[in-house]
Amino acid sequence: MSEDRIKSRLYLVVEAGPTAAERLAAALAAADIASVLIRAGNGIRLDARNAQPLVVLAQAKGAAALIEADAELARALRADGVHLLPSDDVQAAYETARGIVGGRAIVGGDAGRSRDDAMMLAEAGADYVAFSPDGEGGAEARDELAAWWAEIFEVPCVALGVESPGEAAGLQAAKCEFIGISLPTAVSADEVRGFVAAIAGALAQHHAEASG
Repeated sequence: MSEDRIKSRLYLVVEAGPTAAERLAAALAAADIASVLIRAGNGIRLDARNAQPLVVLAQAKGAAALIEADAELARALRADGVHLLPSDDVQAAYETARGIVGGRAIVGGDAGRSRDDAMMLAEAGADYVAFSPDGEGGAEARDELAAWWAEIFEVPCVALGVESPGEAAGLQAAKCEFIGISLPTAVSADEVRGFVAAIAGALAQHHAEASG
């Protein structure tokens, strides 16, 4: 990894649902977004009807639209790729997804808490490896894994579940390439816009201070 300062980019996670398009549009208007991961909502199955408008919104703003755990749907909607969930055989899951979406699409995945799975994903050809705060250790364990990965490996890292400007700045200091933030579901579009803008602002300020 280069010793140059990393300016982390934002990776949004949005759940499908009645207000998903409104919330995503607000987030996309608030900051420069690298990628948008579209996942099923609470009690809502992800399908072409509710995912396609989100794919269109993301791509119209120059963000890569990714579908969670459904390579067939990603291909059908002409999304930019698929995000894999932790599994018992990450290499097989990657190869299956890659075979469906093709060589030009993005295939990345959540490695859970397993360093071995993260390395296997990278060796298989994944475009990024993600770590989440779920499970034992929470955000602290995620940050440790992300810092370890960013220090050693060239494949980009996504830190999922970032909830505050401070968390985001700390991960940027650790050279994590992508900051994953989940859009709140029970708030207004204005609140979503403010949340995303606050994270983006913290990243910009930290980068400016570190570079200066």
